[in-house]
Amino acid sequence: MTWTVPNILTALRLLAAPAVAVMFLYFTRPYADWFALLLFVGAAVTDWFDGYLARLWKQETRLGKMLDPIADKAMVVIALMVIVGYSSMSPWLVLPATVILFREVFVTGLREFLGDTAGLLKVTRLAKLKTTAQMIAIAVLFSQGVFEHYLIAATWGMDRETFSAVLSGDTADEVGVVWKYTAMIWAGRIGLWLLWLAAALTLFTGWEYFRKAVPYLRDST
Repeated sequence: MTWTVPNILTALRLLAAPAVAVMFLYFTRPYADWFALLLFVGAAVTDWFDGYLARLWKQETRLGKMLDPIADKAMVVIALMVIVGYSSMSPWLVLPATVILFREVFVTGLREFLGDTAGLLKVTRLAKLKTTAQMIAIAVLFSQGVFEHYLIAATWGMDRETFSAVLSGDTADEVGVVWKYTAMIWAGRIGLWLLWLAAALTLFTGWEYFRKAVPYLRDST
């Protein structure tokens, strides 16, 4: 095995995947949301840098080719599990998250069965776009959790009438409730829309891989 800089970045991204979940075990919120967001975004950035540096420095290795897709899938799967488990929007997130998780398991199974059949299931540009959409959606949803808990802290002890009065501008916005509420709502909406877009791309690319694999799945007669 060759431990080049790109491979080390990929390995760090792989280790960051479970660390996202660990943040919620050792830190209270919203600190856990902040740490998970920063860790996820940092790991997502390395997804671009490790491949770029490997090509630039001509350090593409078998180890890197093996670790890179595993790290991507681990980051997405674990982050989605955490978001669905902790987000107040989880009922709306379950279906797109299920589509993404199902596709990843299905395509992984296809690749394992077919092996290196003429590079049949090599990663396409659309699949890379799918991964990018997934990571942006997850980052936005983590930020929604941050705003949500700052809003809870800012409105602690308010009754419904006071909260409504603050949002309507009938009282002084001394605690920044309005912008926190607006940020939470829009981060949630944008994150949800992006996750559904990512799920659609995920489903389409999964179908494309399956269509390519069908001739190799037929029994010989």
